[in-house]
Amino acid sequence: MLKDIRAIADETMVLAPEDPDAEQVNTNWFGAPPHERLGTSPDEVVAVFEEVAAVLREQVSGRGHRGTATFYVWHDAEAGQLRCSVGTRKPSDLVFPVAYQVTEDLRAIVVEFLEDRAPGSIQWGALEPVPYPESEPAALAVWAFDLTPFGR
Repeated sequence: MLKDIRAIADETMVLAPEDPDAEQVNTNWFGAPPHERLGTSPDEVVAVFEEVAAVLREQVSGRGHRGTATFYVWHDAEAGQLRCSVGTRKPSDLVFPVAYQVTEDLRAIVVEFLEDRAPGSIQWGALEPVPYPESEPAALAVWAFDLTPFGR
């Protein structure tokens, strides 16, 4: 998984503020079987994401991009995946189908992913009744890293 995360820096990044749909190619997702999750350190994963973010910032600078650019990471619990993307939106303006909260705690997002023992499913014993009316679900935690080169 760490190798796959590092490979993000080698992919072509699309920065198209006038066409946000084109930026969807920047989204990557990572799954891992439970035995791989057990053998992976959260600190290793965090370090690799931070390393990739720094490389992406250099790439944005090298391309002469003059607007906002953000690299962000979240855990999609429904799919059982750790996901990341790059877009030309501010962290407060990212596009998600659910409420989200920007956090500085990337480690907590990674730990949630690594501790998921039934990725993409709910174990029968973990099912809980849904109250009516439905309460507001907790906001999705998203780690965001500003790729805009400093000094702009």
